[in-house]
Amino acid sequence: MSPMNAEYEIRRFEPAAPGEPGYPEAVAWDTAVSFGFHEERSTDERMQESIARSRLDRAVYTRAYQTGPSAPHSLGSEVPVATFGTQPSTLNIGFGRLLDAHLITGVTVRTSHRRRGLLRRMMTEDLALAQGNGMAIAALTASEASIYGRFGFGMATAEQSITVDTGAKFRLDHVPVGTVEVADPSVLLELAPQVFARLHGEQPGSVGRQEFYRQLAAGTASREGGPDAKVKAALHYAADGTVDGYVSYRFGGWDKTPVTMEIVDLVAATPAAYLELWQYLAAIDLVERVTWNEAPVDNPLTWALTDARCVKASNPRDLLWLRILDVRRALEARQFATDGTVVLRVTDGLGLTAGTFALEVQGGTARVIASAAAPDLELDIAALSSIYLGAVNPVTLVAAGTVREHTSGAAFLAARLFAVERPAHCLTHF
Repeated sequence: MSPMNAEYEIRRFEPAAPGEPGYPEAVAWDTAVSFGFHEERSTDERMQESIARSRLDRAVYTRAYQTGPSAPHSLGSEVPVATFGTQPSTLNIGFGRLLDAHLITGVTVRTSHRRRGLLRRMMTEDLALAQGNGMAIAALTASEASIYGRFGFGMATAEQSITVDTGAKFRLDHVPVGTVEVADPSVLLELAPQVFARLHGEQPGSVGRQEFYRQLAAGTASREGGPDAKVKAALHYAADGTVDGYVSYRFGGWDKTPVTMEIVDLVAATPAAYLELWQYLAAIDLVERVTWNEAPVDNPLTWALTDARCVKASNPRDLLWLRILDVRRALEARQFATDGTVVLRVTDGLGLTAGTFALEVQGGTARVIASAAAPDLELDIAALSSIYLGAVNPVTLVAAGTVREHTSGAAFLAARLFAVERPAHCLTHF
């Protein structure tokens, strides 16, 4: 418990199970989050399910609440005026390396209590605590892109929505090496985490998934709350018979023109599985269009089609935001694509990890030391966090003015150093 001022108090706690001390506080926290994200009020059953998933995810809740009486007829003082949640996970940082990551979620501040310093207090205290616990990086997905840069977060991966014409024009230049079969969605309660684990180990930018995702894939939970009886599933089998991909999907309804199938979740551990799941989707009878809201910006499907115009992309947007908490540990955890040395002067508005660092790479392995040398590049911790996964080019950031290049060619060298083996993409929202 840490007093903020005479009006507010901030508390961190782990969600409790029904009947245990602390469960009413977890319900109040969940209620405040739902209100903050304009969601409908949950039933008691759905509230219990949500909190149970949070417990499996090892979540920690933070809440700010009024210490004095609330206004007559308003929400009671037991309902937080601001919320903040965290959970541990892992981040694929390229070349098959997984780094422990501190995920931040459920951030809300009630409209009538904004501009009181609540978010800044919760965020700065939490990041300092995570750093003190040895975490090298924090991550979040932002509902508003303008909020988190001031806390040192930088956009690191993007996604887009796609609409795919699966009519007569759809043809892939790909010879199948496996097979796809329809399955009862319930099998994904077991299989989805296994398939995702394979992808997670190979996909830069991937974040370990929460309990919700296996239930989403199986249709036992939905983003709207409760089960989704419309969900269907198909599995991809590799040549050796192992399941290395799946797609969950649902029919958009006969009132939509053209007739549309909507992807709920698509996870493919191999390029072949990805393309062959698309071949399956395109072959579904009576369907002329397939939509997906979590597609990679650099999408192999587009390049595999004989007519790339079958894919219409829209709403490219940021997804994963990263915040390096320990420059040395984060950089030394990475494998780098080439050798070289670059001196980085890093600024940090929160004072967590500022300094001048020499990044020396030999044989792909980094050594990071504090340096008194003149910097080759000068950048904020948010910019360093953006280029960390190789999806944001430091040359572009120099052109944008967010990175200052003091040594000609240093940004291009950094781009080659930070490159990863395949385009970074994150399939996990949190």
